[in-house]
Amino acid sequence: MDMRKSRVLRQMRNGKVATCIKQNLADPRISEIAAMCGFDCIWIDLEHVPNNMSCVEDTVRAAKIYDVDVLTRVSKGCYSDICRPLEGDSTGVMVPHLMSLEEAKQIVYYTKFHPIGRRPVDGGNADGAYCLISPDDYMKQANEERFTVVQIEDPEPLAELEEICKLPGIDMIFFGPADFSQGIGAPNSQDPRIDETRRLVAATARKYGKFAGTVGGVGNFDALVAMGYTFISVGADVVALWKYYKDIVANISGRDIAEGM
Repeated sequence: MDMRKSRVLRQMRNGKVATCIKQNLADPRISEIAAMCGFDCIWIDLEHVPNNMSCVEDTVRAAKIYDVDVLTRVSKGCYSDICRPLEGDSTGVMVPHLMSLEEAKQIVYYTKFHPIGRRPVDGGNADGAYCLISPDDYMKQANEERFTVVQIEDPEPLAELEEICKLPGIDMIFFGPADFSQGIGAPNSQDPRIDETRRLVAATARKYGKFAGTVGGVGNFDALVAMGYTFISVGADVVALWKYYKDIVANISGRDIAEGM
C-alpha cells in the first residue's frame, strides 16, 4: 500500500500552476463542494481560525474523495502542533511568520523524516494508513509526497532569504502581502516595497528549485504566474458567501408585496 500522492506537487512538478481556495468554516460539506468544483488544494487554518484537529481530519476525508490536497496552516507552538496535521493526512503544512534561517531549520527537523530531518515516527494514523504502509515506505513517501511551506510575511527574514531557499526540506516559500505591509509600516497599501518583495520571493525560490506560493485572485492570476508563482490561493469560502448574500439582499431590499408579485 502507498500513500496518496500529492495533487499539488504533481501539478507543479509538471510545470503547471496549482490552485487553492481558503476555507475558514469548519463544515466538511464546504470542503467537498470546493473539491468537486476542481480546486487542487483546500487551505484550512489553525493560526487565525478557531478550528481544531477534527476539522483537519474531516476536511481531509472530504477532499481525498476527489483527489484534492489539504494544506493546513499551523499555529506556532511545539513540534506536535506542526507535525500533527501531517499525521491526520494533511498533504502539506504551512508555518506562518518565518523569522529566520534557524527557525526554518527547526521546521525541517520537525516535518521531514531521515535523512532530511528528524520528524517523530508513528505511522499509526491516517497518513501512514494506520500501519498498513511499511515504516520504510512511509518515511520515504512522506518526504516525497507531503510538502512543507514557510511564509515570508515580515521584513526580518529577507536578509536570510537566499539561505532559507537553499535549505533542503523546505518545499515552498509563500509570500503573505497583508502582514508584510504591516511589517514595513504601510498596512493595506500599495507601497512599492510589497510588489518588490513579492517578485523577490518568487525569483529567489525558483533560483534554488523551490516552489513559490502566494495569495491572489482572478484579476492578477496571470501576472503572478508570470512572476514565477506556481501555487496561488485565489479566494475564500467566507468571501464567496458574503458576496452572494449581499447580492441577494441588494436585489430584494425595499420591495413591498405588490412589487414582489
